[in-house]
Amino acid sequence: MLEEALASADVVRRQLEVLEPRVIALAERLRQTSPRVVLSVARGSSDHAASYFAYLAMQLTGVPVASLPMSVVTLHDAPMHVDNQPVIGFSQSGQSPDLVDSLRTLRARGALSIAMVNAEGSPLEQACEYVLPLCAGPELSVAATKSFIATLAASARLVAHWTQDRTLLHAGESLPERLHEATGQDWSSAIDALRGCQRLMVIGRGTGFAIAQEAALKFKETSGIQAEAFSSAEVRHGPMALVDEQYPLLIFAPRGAEQASLLTLAADMRERGAKVILAAPEGVEGRNLTLSCADHPALDPILAIQSFYVMAAGLAEARGLNPDQPRHLSKVTRTR
Repeated sequence: MLEEALASADVVRRQLEVLEPRVIALAERLRQTSPRVVLSVARGSSDHAASYFAYLAMQLTGVPVASLPMSVVTLHDAPMHVDNQPVIGFSQSGQSPDLVDSLRTLRARGALSIAMVNAEGSPLEQACEYVLPLCAGPELSVAATKSFIATLAASARLVAHWTQDRTLLHAGESLPERLHEATGQDWSSAIDALRGCQRLMVIGRGTGFAIAQEAALKFKETSGIQAEAFSSAEVRHGPMALVDEQYPLLIFAPRGAEQASLLTLAADMRERGAKVILAAPEGVEGRNLTLSCADHPALDPILAIQSFYVMAAGLAEARGLNPDQPRHLSKVTRTR
């Protein structure tokens, strides 16, 4: 897990070289199509990556993006009206039957089918009209790391070309260097704070909520911690009733419009006696962990999860667990 996480900068650098022509062609098709809605289809870490894509795409294009429950297509055969609307399947392996069947069926019903997939020659790739290979190479650890970061980078690149956002495009070119810097952030204090943890809330908002979701999953997978992700807005609608003295919360507060509410929540939870671990950029008062900053705020969450992965691998080992072989899990999950 650690070795693959540390390879992320090289993966994104390779992706910029290999993927660019395909992204440009797809972005041009999206501009020509002017979709009314975009659907994403994914599970697990890939669904968290789809959440990042959805927020960024809606923010910059104004086009609604919705996550499609696969059972609507595979079990209920619902008459989805998707003619000329993009449907993106996000996957590391591209092998899960329900994912592949959903894309194949929706393509037959007129959807613009797109596979954002890591494994070459996968059934998902064969089911779709457009393929954006993630270029992460073989990923052996059960817990996805470099393929998740590659999916976020490819998503941001697609949105940047779709909107022809020169600032975001330029920032994407320096992302490999920024990822390398993010691996050097010292998050060892989080290992000390969470070594004996059994339950945990992970908080984010906006594009950062996708990172909170992914971090919560990795806590479960690699450290056996019952971690749950919440938006800083949603946590006030009920989940905060769970927070008592020394209840641990990891709060991701990168730059952006959402940061103020995240910092307010962190302060409120500290007043309640919670054990708040605040990840934020340098200069933010109350910060416990430092978040690196990209050359565009939209890319900051990618650097945040890079720093987190390094810490998560160390935390699992500190708890006497092997992060590469979580119990009951396998690398390829096949659901129907």
